[in-house]
Amino acid sequence: MIEGFKFTHVKPPQNIQELKTTESEEGRFYLAPGEKRYPSVTTVCGFEKARFFAKWRAENPVEAKRTTDRGNVIHEACENYLNNEPVGELASNEAMLFNNLKRSLHRINNIRAQEVPLWSHTLRLAGRVDCVAEFDEKLSIIDFKGSTRRKTPSKITNYFCQATAYAIMWHEMMGEEIEQIVILVTSEDGASQVFVKKPLDYVAELKRSIDLYQQSTSKSGSALWG
Repeated sequence: MIEGFKFTHVKPPQNIQELKTTESEEGRFYLAPGEKRYPSVTTVCGFEKARFFAKWRAENPVEAKRTTDRGNVIHEACENYLNNEPVGELASNEAMLFNNLKRSLHRINNIRAQEVPLWSHTLRLAGRVDCVAEFDEKLSIIDFKGSTRRKTPSKITNYFCQATAYAIMWHEMMGEEIEQIVILVTSEDGASQVFVKKPLDYVAELKRSIDLYQQSTSKSGSALWG
């Protein structure tokens, strides 16, 4: 933390209620208001790559656990830091990854929400957003990612798709327009990357992901939306 600096938190326009979740072979589901059972944003936007990653995790269980744990630690450290709380003890690799993010974190302020569930009856999706705040003074959906190596935009379209879904959900629930989506990536090769995009640029990709998921689950006979 910069000495004397504290992040400002702003109460969102509406209270956000917690949602129950369930897990199945088809992914994670949320029980949204109105007893609506919606698949998670991550499940739908990552559906096209799901088989590849499932195979990779099965073949590399130790590395899969390591990268999952790494992501959880980085998310928790970012959340604590933005809440003006101590980050806590971090292993050397995780400390390096978090410190790489600090300069980007200081571009965040007027934080509306962190790690809260969002949903959309229009998209029929739900999920848990990392952060809704101003980034460079523009209201943004902000996602934190840990990585083994640096990313290129073409390889993380699913990240932009997820953030776009959260932007739509926030507007539907809160009535506030999200100006941009921001993906902050810290990687073990020492890179710290900031990707800033417009949600409108990824609405078509989000729709394609939803359609692909619906078509696939319909063919399998699964009744996944309630």
